[in-house]
Amino acid sequence: MIKLRSPQSLADYRQRLRGAADPQQRRIRVCDGTGCRALGSRKVLASLQETLREAGLADEIEVIPTGCPGFCELGPLITIDPEGIAYNRVSVDDVPAIVAKTIIQGKIIDGLVFVDPVTEQIIIHDNELPFYTKQMRRVLELNGEIDPTRFEDYIAHSGYDALSKALWEMAPEQVIEEVDQSGLRGRGGAGFPTGLKWRFCHESPGDVKYIICNADEGDPGAFMDRSILEGNPHSVVEGMIIGAYAMGASQGYVYIRNEYPLAVHNLTIALKQAREHGLLGRDILGSGFDFDINIRIGSGAFVCGEETALMASIEGRIGEPQPRPPYPAQSGLWGKPTNINNVKTWANIPLVIRKGSDWFASVGTEKSKGTMIFSLVGKIRNTGLVEVPMGISLRELIYDIGGGIPGGKEFKAAQIGGPSGGCIPKEHLDVTIDYESLIELGAIMGSGGLVVVDEDTCMVDLARYFLNFTQEESCGKCVPCRIGTRAMLETLDRICAGRGREGDIEYLIEIGQEVKRSSLCALGGTAPNPVLTTIRYFRDEYEAHIYDKRCPAKVCKGLITYEIVTELCTGCTICERNCPVSAISGEKGQPHVIDPESCTRCGVCRSLCNFDAIAVH
Repeated sequence: MIKLRSPQSLADYRQRLRGAADPQQRRIRVCDGTGCRALGSRKVLASLQETLREAGLADEIEVIPTGCPGFCELGPLITIDPEGIAYNRVSVDDVPAIVAKTIIQGKIIDGLVFVDPVTEQIIIHDNELPFYTKQMRRVLELNGEIDPTRFEDYIAHSGYDALSKALWEMAPEQVIEEVDQSGLRGRGGAGFPTGLKWRFCHESPGDVKYIICNADEGDPGAFMDRSILEGNPHSVVEGMIIGAYAMGASQGYVYIRNEYPLAVHNLTIALKQAREHGLLGRDILGSGFDFDINIRIGSGAFVCGEETALMASIEGRIGEPQPRPPYPAQSGLWGKPTNINNVKTWANIPLVIRKGSDWFASVGTEKSKGTMIFSLVGKIRNTGLVEVPMGISLRELIYDIGGGIPGGKEFKAAQIGGPSGGCIPKEHLDVTIDYESLIELGAIMGSGGLVVVDEDTCMVDLARYFLNFTQEESCGKCVPCRIGTRAMLETLDRICAGRGREGDIEYLIEIGQEVKRSSLCALGGTAPNPVLTTIRYFRDEYEAHIYDKRCPAKVCKGLITYEIVTELCTGCTICERNCPVSAISGEKGQPHVIDPESCTRCGVCRSLCNFDAIAVH
């Protein structure tokens, strides 16, 4: 085991690794992130290794498990180097052909390469995929490139070079100044200037200080932090060590939810490797600086993403928010000065220190610098993980990178910022994605969750879905959040059930604004956002539910009816046989009918009908 006791020993080790690397080495990179694993990538990886052994090529071609490269819609993903041939939706059955045709004969397998659904252009190489061409992959640069469990891979790609620079060439104050000048703002939701936050902790008196990585990613549809920790955990570890040095902390914690077993596994390996090589523990890189990191597993409470609740959970107490001040930088974990940053924020730190604040600030807008990582999900062709420069338009993100809306449907809105965020309608598709622009529209950047909805989505029902999530996740400590969100949810339930009444919209606005104003923490303070923004931009849908007793999107069960169109029904009986409440009747070969009193509007009949004979009113 090589102990890295000085900057020179690190540089020498990196040089040896790079010197031994062959840029023309044939290798197959297999996505080993959670998404691709769920689709069978582990079996593909094992099958590739076995098939190459049988072909006598195991010594010539390396199979590398990597983190998530982002294009989750097409998983499992593999890339064959040095050509950069990208195959998608690979199964175990494809492996023999990949080895026989592509590896041995150099032929491309048409059924595995990407075909642009708009232009029908066949794209063979990963760097030419439209999904990536408008991205700017800085934090995610090594996701999909390296084996996240191999320390040597990270070192060879300038890993811990920023740490060496910080410890040996910069005073703590200089590190903070560099971060401050970069314009980096917290990537966990609030967007508070990172350098300023660090300075508060640095200047707080006390011999014992802590830093924390908030990896308690709880937004529905969000997987940015998880993918970074799975695919490049050393970037977060390095960022935390640099931050600890700058603020004078000797102990760090990564607070991560129990639902992320692969992230925990890879992070645990990274911490062990850093300790073994002298990058964690005592006298890091021979600098005299001592620091270590431990992992704390959360139980999945959404409220523990809030700083004071998170610290309470680490201390072994119930995860409930506390009034502020005092702020964590003054009195945090166990009453000591504490700094908390998100996974993405920590992962940006090595880039800022290694390449400089000017390099980082060269991308973005005047007040929103650098890049932002989004999980792009919902009614969109290219579901996945994207990293884009601040200031990109929502239209570019959804259509140029996301590939647009499937099925010929119209874009309706984007819910950005998770359940604490807000909806952006199609008339604002050209909004630039930065902190200030989103706030003006009633939304927030949040941690990067972005859910796209199409014309078939009911905005009242969508608001109810997100509010139901935050109401269930409320810790119940403060009255405005505990009672206010429940009252709002009950009102939305009534409206969607067809029992809305005059004054409901005004009531939702009034109580929503009060919950925002008086809740103890940000969970309650932002919970009404989905409701308030959908009322702001889709008030006509609320009015249709309340006054016309109809759901324009034909989603809300209390406001729709199912009817069999006599002219289209062939009497095949498939609907009758599958109706869970026996609400359909009729003779075989004759048009059937639905009893509206018995029908539960489950939609099973409509989904099974091969003749489009089920109408919704």
